Amino acid sequence: MVSNVLFILLGAVWALKGELRWAGQRRLDARMGRLLAAVCVITGVLSFFVHVTPLTRLVVACAVLLAALAAAQRVGSTLRSRQFVQRVAFALLWLAGLAAVAALLAVVGYVVARGASSISLEFLLTPPRGGLGGEGGISTTIVTTVYLVLLTVGIATPLGVGAAVYLAEYTGEMQGRGGLVPRLVGVARFGVETLAGVPSIIFGLFGFALFVSALKFGFSLLSAGLAGACLVLPVIIRASEEALLAVPRSYREGSLALGATQWQTVWGVVLPAAMPGIITGIVLSVGRVVSETAIFYVTLGGSLRMPSSLLSGGRSMALHVYYLAMETRAFDKAMGTGAILVVTIILINIAINFLSRRLAVRLH
Repeated sequence: MVSNVLFILLGAVWALKGELRWAGQRRLDARMGRLLAAVCVITGVLSFFVHVTPLTRLVVACAVLLAALAAAQRVGSTLRSRQFVQRVAFALLWLAGLAAVAALLAVVGYVVARGASSISLEFLLTPPRGGLGGEGGISTTIVTTVYLVLLTVGIATPLGVGAAVYLAEYTGEMQGRGGLVPRLVGVARFGVETLAGVPSIIFGLFGFALFVSALKFGFSLLSAGLAGACLVLPVIIRASEEALLAVPRSYREGSLALGATQWQTVWGVVLPAAMPGIITGIVLSVGRVVSETAIFYVTLGGSLRMPSSLLSGGRSMALHVYYLAMETRAFDKAMGTGAILVVTIILINIAINFLSRRLAVRLH
């Protein structure tokens, strides 16, 4: 009720301000002022009859304003009207950016604040012991997560980067040609784009059927790593291919003009120049492996013990959060583990972004 009245009062004030300020200016400016006021008033009045949240009301108002700005941009030709549209558009863009940052800070802040009370040195260094109370810490889950990330990225990175190099560097001359090989390349591209949108539980069921059951790897790090590699492979391929395609063609032409072969050009010129983009794809893959639950639920198992080999089972931090939240009453420890997980992802992103910037500076 209060927010509805505020919207109506804001519209009335805006309308009065527009009448006083734009009375002696061009007609389009006055129309824009009245339109902004009408958006606030109509949104506030409709909210009395249709129950919507303040966030929904704000989104609707922004959408109407964007439509009005687009219409005004097409109609208005004066410098004053264009500057007015630009200021309002910039304000809306800043609002969208601040909303995204606010959502991120709200999620991270809530998880960290709720889980900070459970975090201690004993919590980090003690293995979980199970039970309805969620006794113990998370030491083995941290080690299992590190092993899982290294194994998954170690399997997926050579395959993904290799596939991206072939698609970006060796199939360009095949475009527009007929034959079997160009068709297979088209099928491969379509398959990569399709796999990028497949839910993770499908990869998990595939890993369970092939690696756990058919190949007899059981619930183990190896099964989870192979299934996780299948999951992140499309991400690495697409990110690496885009990074390779962004390298200027003059780099390749200069290397070939000096007598280098195509492989020497790719290895010594193109790949180093595309390394920041490739690292970005690997970072996205690391973040997804750390945060995934469904695919490892059916391939890694849920053992609380420290993995001793590739054929040992385990429990990642994300999977441990799921078990704590669903099968125990230790919600505080689930939030503590979630806080460690969030902070880990943030630190990984900061470290890799720093590394990619250093590489970009060296290349330029």
